[in-house]
Amino acid sequence: MNGMRVLMSTLAILLAAAPSAFASTTARVYSSSILVLAFVGFLALIVVIQLIPAIVTLFGALKGLAKKRDGNEVAEVKAGN
Repeated sequence: MNGMRVLMSTLAILLAAAPSAFASTTARVYSSSILVLAFVGFLALIVVIQLIPAIVTLFGALKGLAKKRDGNEVAEVKAGN
């Protein structure tokens, strides 16, 4: 039991120290032009605009599924001339 405690403690110490070894430096400052930021903002706007109809369609489908159905509904077909 004591050996297992030593093993787990050693493993915890090694895993806690590992992420700092793989960290990158933060000496470089973010330096993109306004055009890059505008382009990224435009792409984000396109994604948001595409999500709006998808969410409306999803709510419509869920509303249709949640609606109680009457067992006596009959479909009528009319021939159009």
